[in-house]
Amino acid sequence: MGADSRVTVTEEITTLLIRSFGVEPGDVRPEASLRELGMDSLALEEMRVLLEERLNIDLEDVQLTSRETVGQLATVVGGKTAG
Repeated sequence: MGADSRVTVTEEITTLLIRSFGVEPGDVRPEASLRELGMDSLALEEMRVLLEERLNIDLEDVQLTSRETVGQLATVVGGKTAG
């Protein structure tokens, strides 16, 4: 079940990056850094709020930085959805 929730989280992050932040679909890869995708601190905060709303989770204690990759973000958020 853990792998399924991670796929769902990865899909949700990918959808948000493409639809809400204008990232090209081909650029969204697990190893791509959020900085590489054009995510600054303001965009990361907006992403946090959107993920909290869409996945009904609390990410207040999670520090999102643009150095993290899409895969790292999915792992952190997936951990919150599992718990």
